[in-house]
Amino acid sequence: MPKFKPHRQTYRIDMTPLVDVAFLLLTFFMLTTTFKPTEEVTIILPASHSAYKLPESDVITINISKDGRLFLGVDSQILRGKLFGKSNELKASVEVPKDQLANYLVQARTANPRLRTVIKGDKQADYGVAEDVMDILQKTQITRFNLVTELAR
Repeated sequence: MPKFKPHRQTYRIDMTPLVDVAFLLLTFFMLTTTFKPTEEVTIILPASHSAYKLPESDVITINISKDGRLFLGVDSQILRGKLFGKSNELKASVEVPKDQLANYLVQARTANPRLRTVIKGDKQADYGVAEDVMDILQKTQITRFNLVTELAR
């Protein structure tokens, strides 16, 4: 009796649906990504040995530039629109006069009481400006805040 060997069939997997799903996911993530807005002022942070992590949400940032100007930033785009107007809601931070800083802080804390205050000061900025900002924070009953520094290695 002769042995009949059946012809071997190869299986072929169609990769077209996989490629379609991959490009669909890529397109979805590209269209829904929100990019961090550009900073209004570049700040070089002083060095420190503290490794405390900053909060990621509900943050109000006071930036002190090298020449002593103050910039106020809020992580919520809606709250930025309420505080600074619709034209500034896409900016990361807005320049604020020192005498108006307390009003903006009170308005922001009234709109969102969970806001945590963060101060980012340039390492070449005068200490007097940072001291004035801390006095304003104390007058507005904000006694807890973080000072942002660069981690020294």
